[in-house]
Amino acid sequence: MQNDLGGYGMAGVRPHDSPRAVRAWHRLRWILPALSLCAIPAFYVELTVPGQLAVAISRTLYLCVSAGFASSLAWLAHLSRHPRTLLADNWLDIAIAAGAALSSGFGTPPWQPVEWLLRLSFMAIVALRIVLSLRSFFAPNRLMWLLLAGACVLAMAGAGFYWLEPRVHSYAEGLWLAFESSATVGYGDIAPTTPASRVFAAFVVLLGYGMLSLVFASIAAAFIGKDERALRREMHRDIKHLNDRIIRMHAELEALRETIGGHARQDDADAGTRANRQ
Repeated sequence: MQNDLGGYGMAGVRPHDSPRAVRAWHRLRWILPALSLCAIPAFYVELTVPGQLAVAISRTLYLCVSAGFASSLAWLAHLSRHPRTLLADNWLDIAIAAGAALSSGFGTPPWQPVEWLLRLSFMAIVALRIVLSLRSFFAPNRLMWLLLAGACVLAMAGAGFYWLEPRVHSYAEGLWLAFESSATVGYGDIAPTTPASRVFAAFVVLLGYGMLSLVFASIAAAFIGKDERALRREMHRDIKHLNDRIIRMHAELEALRETIGGHARQDDADAGTRANRQ
């Protein structure tokens, strides 16, 4: 289904496209963001856990992401009446598929600066894909879902800091550092010190900005929607009152017309009587 995310490279399927493609997109629009989440543990397992087993697990996860996105896009293009347009509208998903494929086949830590830049850029694209996928929750009646999603993100971020940061000695401290990072408070009592935890903190800040923006926007939409409903009811009352006045004026006008017509007929009758007498 076409949406307002076309400018971000994840427009989905346009409404006038093939009905089969539209139905397929309805099923895939939530599978793809969930699949993109696999890139996060793949990145950190390869970065923080030494050994060939960790590398194999990480690359398997990258392959799953790449294969999932590539096969989904290929299926949609097969069902679509305009496959080139569909692929052009979803270039962000193509970039994720390509980035995951490259990550699965090249480089092992320690990474060179260029590879650091490429991998961080890929993870930034993944984070952008996840945040933008949550925009459909931007509605007053979905505020509780947003709060639940924010709580889940905070819980996972706390676990990530507990795993990655040596100065975090408990899950509660990991949650506190996750809250400080996502809310950009920065008290300074706990701070990321390792490259892995600092990279993780950067993404937690970005996700925190996205989630907090959606939550506050949804709260504002709830208040605005309440005011709009009150204004709509007031407009309906005014329109009904105006309609009643128009009906009364129309009835009065018809009565006045009948009165004038009666006087005119009476005058004509009187004039005819006088003419007969003469």
